[in-house]
Amino acid sequence: MTSSVPADAALLGAIQESIPFVARPFAAIGARCGLTEKQVLDRLRALKEGKVIRQISAIFDTRSLGYASSLVAARIAPEKIDSAVAVINSHPGVSHNYLRNHDFNLWYTIAVPPTSRLGLEETVNRLHQLSGAETTRLLPTLKLFKIGVRFDIEGSATPTDQVKPAYTEASRQQAGPLTDQEIEFVRRMQCDLDLGPEPFVEVAGQLGLSFEEAAAMHERFLTTGRMRRFAAVLHHRRAGFGANAMGVWAGPQDDPGALQKLGETMAGFRAVSHCYLRPSYPDWPYNLFTMVHGKTAEECEETLAAISETTGITNRQALYSTREFKKVRVRYFTDEEIDWEKAYGSSAGSQPTC
Repeated sequence: MTSSVPADAALLGAIQESIPFVARPFAAIGARCGLTEKQVLDRLRALKEGKVIRQISAIFDTRSLGYASSLVAARIAPEKIDSAVAVINSHPGVSHNYLRNHDFNLWYTIAVPPTSRLGLEETVNRLHQLSGAETTRLLPTLKLFKIGVRFDIEGSATPTDQVKPAYTEASRQQAGPLTDQEIEFVRRMQCDLDLGPEPFVEVAGQLGLSFEEAAAMHERFLTTGRMRRFAAVLHHRRAGFGANAMGVWAGPQDDPGALQKLGETMAGFRAVSHCYLRPSYPDWPYNLFTMVHGKTAEECEETLAAISETTGITNRQALYSTREFKKVRVRYFTDEEIDWEKAYGSSAGSQPTC
């Protein structure tokens, strides 16, 4: 189901960018889109029911919350895929898991909390052993050039359009460990927002804060980069974007300045939602990663070809997902994280989740 109502296109564009932390946020969004508050709420409910909107919540920066995370590539025998997926997906920090068209055929993202007794590397080692993978490569972010999915629902963009990234490495500020109150804020703000007139007023009450105190905390999370934005995440295929490619590029191995310039250039393409510098290995020479979205595979290929022409990098591949095994939002500071660690020899206290 894709939206064909022009007002929906403007609304979906607005809520992907930000939902303001004000007493009546949907009235504010309506004013931006030429809609009443009731019209906004009615359309959002319909779009959620139609599976165009996945979730409306805070989008946190994993590293800034003290979590360790990584992309992981695994080479797994075809007959072991299903059992391997079951093992890997059992970890609550695995948010995305895909089969892709490469010898490294299973690709997943994982995050582990600051309280983890195993840590990121040992957690991935355990998953490697339990999944029966032949090879596993840890591909953490060495530098973030861009992150932020914003689909062009309005239809005004082309595959080669340029845009300044909204969130990069520079958006992250040094901050100390989260307080107990801040952790509770994260737990509540990662939940799907209630589609009522005053949802943030309710959130403040649930946190035991005045609205002004909650709004100030929200602003601090944005200012420090701990929260990238509070916005809607769409089901990209339902929103009309049926293709995405992970473009991987073999940049120079020993020239940090050149890598920085290349990453910034790649991140400037509007169709690129994520752009990272990651480690390379003898059996994996690619160190620059770009996620590209389009309505068709042809659109993705057009963007990747433009990136290649602009950067001069020809040693590249486009990896497409052939099966989606898991795609959820990371949920922070939950019981599930602790339970998984307990099952593998960790001991930690229990924390509530929503």
